[in-house]
Amino acid sequence: MADARRAPLKDQTDISGARALIVEARFYDDIQDELLEGAVAELKAAGVTHEVITVPGALEIPAAIAIALDAGESKGKPFDLVVALGCVIRGETIHFEIVSMESSRSLMDLAVARRIPLGNGIITVNTEAQAWARARASELDKGGDAARAAIAMLRIKRTLARA
Repeated sequence: MADARRAPLKDQTDISGARALIVEARFYDDIQDELLEGAVAELKAAGVTHEVITVPGALEIPAAIAIALDAGESKGKPFDLVVALGCVIRGETIHFEIVSMESSRSLMDLAVARRIPLGNGIITVNTEAQAWARARASELDKGGDAARAAIAMLRIKRTLARA
């Protein structure tokens, strides 16, 4: 397994008070708890508040994000960034490829079309052991990574908006 490489981000634009949406797929509850813990810790450290929406699986995440973004805007409480969390473990059929590729493609489409900072924390692995290694904050912390990615993109967005 490759070592995690986290380059320190130089942009420390204040984003405290920003509003985050976390959409999590609860297909593997214990693994999801770890992913969520990592993401929430990063958001709190940045002073970002968050709401969590739970969906059955990874394929439902993009639709739930789109619905929540629209609802937030219509209520005058837009979300500033989004974190998608889930776990897809390879099985005996091609379902793994469909779920992992379509959920990822849909998230990218949403981020670009809506211009919303979005961290993709849907881990796609071959085994449950790989999932645990990626989910645990004490190991690879992919939930925290997804939140850090969304935070970094929000900082870029705000910096460019001021320029």
